[in-house]
Amino acid sequence: MIIEKGPRTRALKRLWVEAELRRCTAVFNPRVPARSGHLSFHPPDSAETLVELPLAEAVPALCWSGELPAHPTVEFWRAATFVALRLVADHRIEPHATDDGIVWSLGELDDTAESMIRDLETTAPPELGHVRAYLDAVADYLANPDMDAGVRISLRVELIDGVAGLADDTSDERFQVTVQVHSLSEPSATADAAELWERPEQFGPGARAGAMLAVRRAAGAWQPLDRLLRSKVPDRILLDDDELADLLSGGAQRLASTGTGVQWPPELANGLTATAIIPTSGPLSRLRRRTGDEAGPSSFDSTELLHMSWRIELGGSELTQAELDTLAEARRPFVRLRGQWVLVDPRLARKAEDTDPKALGAFEALGAALTGTAEIDGEQVPVAPTGWLEQLRQRIAEPESGAEPLEAPSALAATLRDYQLRGLRWLHRMTSLGLGACLADDMGLGKTITVIALHLHRQTDPATAGRTLVVCPASLLGNWEREINRFAPGTPVLRHHGSGRELAAILGETDGGFVLTTYGTMRLDTGYTARGLTTTPWQLVVADEAQHVKNADSKTARALREIPAGARVALTGTPVENNLSELWAIMDWATPGFLGSLGAFRRRWAEPIESGKEPAATAAAQRLSRLIAPFMLRRRKTDPGIAPELPPKTVTDRPVTLTAEQAALYEATVRETLAKIKNSSGIARRGLVLSLLTALKQVCNHPAQYLKEPLGAAGRSGKLDLLDDLVSTITAEEDAVLVFTQYVSMAKLIEEHFTTRGMPIQVLHGGTPVDQREAMVRRFQESAPAQAPIFVLSLKAAGTGLNLTRAGHVIHYDRWWNPAVEEQATDRAYRIGQTRPVQVHRLIAEGTVEDRIAAMLAAKRGLADSVLGAGEAALSELSDAELAELVELRPESG
Repeated sequence: MIIEKGPRTRALKRLWVEAELRRCTAVFNPRVPARSGHLSFHPPDSAETLVELPLAEAVPALCWSGELPAHPTVEFWRAATFVALRLVADHRIEPHATDDGIVWSLGELDDTAESMIRDLETTAPPELGHVRAYLDAVADYLANPDMDAGVRISLRVELIDGVAGLADDTSDERFQVTVQVHSLSEPSATADAAELWERPEQFGPGARAGAMLAVRRAAGAWQPLDRLLRSKVPDRILLDDDELADLLSGGAQRLASTGTGVQWPPELANGLTATAIIPTSGPLSRLRRRTGDEAGPSSFDSTELLHMSWRIELGGSELTQAELDTLAEARRPFVRLRGQWVLVDPRLARKAEDTDPKALGAFEALGAALTGTAEIDGEQVPVAPTGWLEQLRQRIAEPESGAEPLEAPSALAATLRDYQLRGLRWLHRMTSLGLGACLADDMGLGKTITVIALHLHRQTDPATAGRTLVVCPASLLGNWEREINRFAPGTPVLRHHGSGRELAAILGETDGGFVLTTYGTMRLDTGYTARGLTTTPWQLVVADEAQHVKNADSKTARALREIPAGARVALTGTPVENNLSELWAIMDWATPGFLGSLGAFRRRWAEPIESGKEPAATAAAQRLSRLIAPFMLRRRKTDPGIAPELPPKTVTDRPVTLTAEQAALYEATVRETLAKIKNSSGIARRGLVLSLLTALKQVCNHPAQYLKEPLGAAGRSGKLDLLDDLVSTITAEEDAVLVFTQYVSMAKLIEEHFTTRGMPIQVLHGGTPVDQREAMVRRFQESAPAQAPIFVLSLKAAGTGLNLTRAGHVIHYDRWWNPAVEEQATDRAYRIGQTRPVQVHRLIAEGTVEDRIAAMLAAKRGLADSVLGAGEAALSELSDAELAELVELRPESG
């Protein structure tokens, strides 16, 4: 029989092997690579394989005490193992680069080593053979765990015949590349590869393997290094002109990505640089006036076409036309300029003869000016804007330099905080230039009052005075109306919402005021001229909770794009919830065309960033940040000086144990659904995975939710029991609490539970009419503690916009698996106006998928802050094994 392999049998197997294999016949089976060879053990006089061991198990098992008797073949392989151990310890092995990676084998042997091997070969039972193959395999197995050995390499480029040799037109090889080895632990320790192979002890055991592995990685980035892999010592190669040109024109950058640096000959100048110049003349005020009024604000013309040219410098000094001609005519990767030999990147030489300047759209030019780079023919090149384009870059990218002395409008019945005033100045600057803006402050920091102040300021200038349209979720209509009446008394504000709406009838009453509508109403009305949303001259359009248009292809997003606007402002606390395409959708509405097409945006930015492959992901993320930073103002409550008056917030994870009923339902659901998933693929599989995750969350919430049945007896859900305890304590202290859940069905079960107990409770979800929502919010905010202490809210319907600062506690009954969405919900209580500490409680079922996801969110919070995960959708791509591990019910759940 063949004993199965696996971690569960490994320890037991070793004990069995040490006791049993001594009586067996042992045969070595070579494989490729050598370290994957196996020893098979057979009962005497039988061809049956009793056990087959990889070297990782065979080598330790063969090292038992020599006093124990064993079959002659086993005694032989035991002796061979000790010889191999001795040779490895004496560094009598060497690495080789193969298609399977770095492989070790016996190297240069002294007389003692040769004698040991001859003795083995003469004592080997005749049926065995493979003696040297076994020694090579053990050496390969023992050496590979120490592959990198703490070294790196660099390449030193040298002139063979000195500078004078460059003038020799008959020579094909003027340059030599020498491999240098550096110790990672001792930065000053450096040696040429030839020296390391001569004296390997200077870097310690495994240094040659580490160097060979580094050479192999470098050869993957620059093909000429393949020749080193065929050498016994990977020390040096000669280069012809074409290979040197390749090293200059991208090879060195590719090598850098593997950690391999390149040192150029000190005798040659390497200071040629090329910068893309975007020439524009005149001051910023030359920009066309959007209104045609020279007294009005200057506006960026997105239709203007600019042309780029090249500025080539040597040592910081621009080349003359004669020098450019010399450079353009160079046919080798070096040229003589200003009395010295200069290395020349062939790509740079082509720029010297470029007489056809590249045309750039205005937004493309602005993007290049903001990032400092542009992609031209697949190459990232530095960019230098001039004239009004450079002034525009400074104005929006360095807002504190020369900021407008703008104060809050006198009609504003409030005092803006310093950061809100800075936000007003930023919005004014961007909108006056004809550029859109996304105010992405944390919820509760006063985006609404900042926009009201912007509207009032625009009314002081005839060029920008006029109506402002606010598009928002239905739950925020009342909040906008109250805030406008409070902070801009006397400013007309009317709602365009409900069955009896007629925009034409209210426009006359809102000249210079606000019209409020919902995303749903806008989606219905846009395109119908009788309604007038697309024909009304809106001076400012505001998209509140702009994540509602994160899907650029949705009817809502398309409808919003049809509404004409003199200026556009997006408000959102979560500009990215799932992927960077959502950021594009919001920004492309605010400033159409700035980020290019969605396809181009995904290729250039989203795909390299979301891939996570370094260093490309970090570099792309940094460039994208420079590009969008001027168009997006993002402040957090925790930023220094933003909201110092806010009280502390404490977040506590509350683990709960599943009841016996929940545990049984959980395991049955996992077992049955995983069986279906194994036999499915594609969309059907993804659907089953999402269904499984939803079902398990519902089981963790309450069996009644999963089974779609009445609440039933007490004690069925650990979460509901804990919620009951928490709420009882909170209300006993005369405090109020917000309870968030993803599921309306769970909200109704919670309502049923507390109603049965005689405790006042309100439930708000997506189906709650607008007038009832507003009444609920007022009741909660204004009632005495005992009258409305518990407010249960559907996370999706009430996670944004509402001001519920009466609550000192927030309970997340189940989690959304997206930190930003959770925090937005928490911010219903933790926002400007809150005067008491806020306690946040997150209920998590122990040992379940909830527990594992919570750990993942905690471990990867930094990533979630930059590019938020896709929640359940991302989990649908897990393999069957990964999914089973994720959803397995662990013992701690009881």
